[in-house]
Amino acid sequence: MLNRTTLVSSSSVSLLPNSKPFFSVKAFSGFRSSSFSGGIIRRIDHKPLRVMTPNMTPRAMAAQQLENADQLIDSVETFIFDCDGVIWKGDKLIEGVPETLDMLRAKGKRLVFVTNNSTKSRKQYGKKFETLGLNVNEEEIFASSFAAAAYLQSINFPKDKKVYVIGEEGILKELDLAGFQYLGGPDDGKKQIELKPGFLMEHDNDVGAVVVGFDRYFNYYKIQYGTLCIRENPGCLFIATNRDAVTHLTDAQEWAGGGSMVGALVGSCQREPLVVGKPSTFMMDYLADKFGIEKSQICMVGDRLDTDILFGQNGGCKTLLVLSGVTSISMLESPENKIQPDFYTSKISDFLSLKAANV
Repeated sequence: MLNRTTLVSSSSVSLLPNSKPFFSVKAFSGFRSSSFSGGIIRRIDHKPLRVMTPNMTPRAMAAQQLENADQLIDSVETFIFDCDGVIWKGDKLIEGVPETLDMLRAKGKRLVFVTNNSTKSRKQYGKKFETLGLNVNEEEIFASSFAAAAYLQSINFPKDKKVYVIGEEGILKELDLAGFQYLGGPDDGKKQIELKPGFLMEHDNDVGAVVVGFDRYFNYYKIQYGTLCIRENPGCLFIATNRDAVTHLTDAQEWAGGGSMVGALVGSCQREPLVVGKPSTFMMDYLADKFGIEKSQICMVGDRLDTDILFGQNGGCKTLLVLSGVTSISMLESPENKIQPDFYTSKISDFLSLKAANV
């Protein structure tokens, strides 16, 4: 099994009074070799999982507008791209993306695509890239659905325990590939609770983790079931794939994101979840180990300050904000904003025009 030393604060994983975790703290003993979803994970020394908040400003200097693309490109070996708002919006490809990715590959750069959207598995995202005309290998794609399953493997989550899923098919597929038992998901979106005098809702006492992601089938049944598992099953973990406030379901407007589903459980359980997607360091550590990358040789490119840019900064990477998604220039320059990327630009295809301007 994939086993990792992970120190987590009580604000990330808290237990009810008198409850004990079902896994031993001794289980957190560093990665060891394991096959997982078609890959081999090597042993690494893992630093404590740490998530900076927007009030923990890692860099005080204002962001610079990107003017010399070649200088940034030549300074790193790997580019990690967010997907929604950077590569596409909804199901529409952002202009200039194919040519930009081709140019970076031609220069020998490793490209990795990381998304907090948990509705699809890596294989399903591979098909979306293909549909949009992009040649991206499944091994280059990392979704928060995969991160949830990888995290459970990293703590040696018992195979006799179950995972209750508030989320969509992507999480179910990744849990299945990792060999975990699960229940919930889209099927529970059809279930209703008939509230009448004396009604007691039953739940599975073998649920050892509740994983919450974006869920278009979210309902009161799921809130209550997840709440019962977290509050009443000793040591039950509360895991969030992400806490994004909004997402791009279409290119016409922003839609309520996975953070709204997570927030409902936070309210009912009075507990904070452990977040495995951006800006948590978990995926960054995983990627750095898998590809053998020095984090200083990575540039994180994203459209969100509080997830993408913070993710890069938490990992010690260079950061580039693009204004093609959630963040506007006024939001970046607002006195209220405490997160400053190294650079910002309009969209990733500026890599091409800025190269031409500097020839």
